Amino acid sequence: MLHTDACICVCAGAGNLVPMEIALKVASKIAAGERFAVYIVIPMWPEGVPTSGPIQEILFWQRQTMQAMYEVIAAAIRAAGMEGAAHPRDYLNFYCLGKREAAAAAAAAAAGSPEQEHNPAASSARRHRRFMIYVHSKGMIVDDEYVIVGSANINQRSLAGSRDTEIAVGAYQPNLRAGAGAGDGQVFGFRMLLWEEHLGSSEWRELRSPESPECVKRVNEIAAENWRRYAADDDDVAMQGHLMRYPVDVGDDGKISELRGHEFFPDVGGRILGSTNNNYWDYLTM
Repeated sequence: MLHTDACICVCAGAGNLVPMEIALKVASKIAAGERFAVYIVIPMWPEGVPTSGPIQEILFWQRQTMQAMYEVIAAAIRAAGMEGAAHPRDYLNFYCLGKREAAAAAAAAAAGSPEQEHNPAASSARRHRRFMIYVHSKGMIVDDEYVIVGSANINQRSLAGSRDTEIAVGAYQPNLRAGAGAGDGQVFGFRMLLWEEHLGSSEWRELRSPESPECVKRVNEIAAENWRRYAADDDDVAMQGHLMRYPVDVGDDGKISELRGHEFFPDVGGRILGSTNNNYWDYLTM
């Protein structure tokens, strides 16, 4: 499980190897006939106005990054002779966080904050009762044995030690993963607490084995339903936790496309897949 608020782009000439390392690890597990799953939580859009040129440029390269990762995994599935029996999202998934308030709660909040009447963003949030939760945590859990938490985003510029000044804590508990027979470790416990926060519950036994197809299916079902409830114009049903699928579609070949009916972010606009503008030098986003 990986949380980061930074775009983890990989493209021609870019020095960011983290996304490709993740995709290649998945590919190696597919080739070895072993289960492996990656859950990545990112903001719905980077900090800023989603309709603006710079944010659309970042979203464009974010989409290219996702697609590059999925294409590596799709190629591994084909090479293993698993076409039709497996899909790239069986191994890698992107999520974002959001909240949809009940109508009664939203009305009460609006009544108590008349000073926000001249704030268009606040007015839109009250009217539609939904807003994204901006992911600003930085962390990664690996195999229920290692966790890194701190100011370092899980990307090259934060982790390479040659650019940003960061501080982070790493904790390692070998042989204490769920089902290892030595008892459950604190890294495992931390992951289960995150599931509790993101999914509204951690009661499902399949969550103990995050690499399993059953866990991937359970998380994706909840995340897809949460996005449906979040994006619906007339839905007053509470979400289950805050985890939502990142609103893109992924083909068997790893190609990224629009999620049907969701070309733009709800309420605020801006293409979810982003768009590039030749007025911005590409290396500025790398």
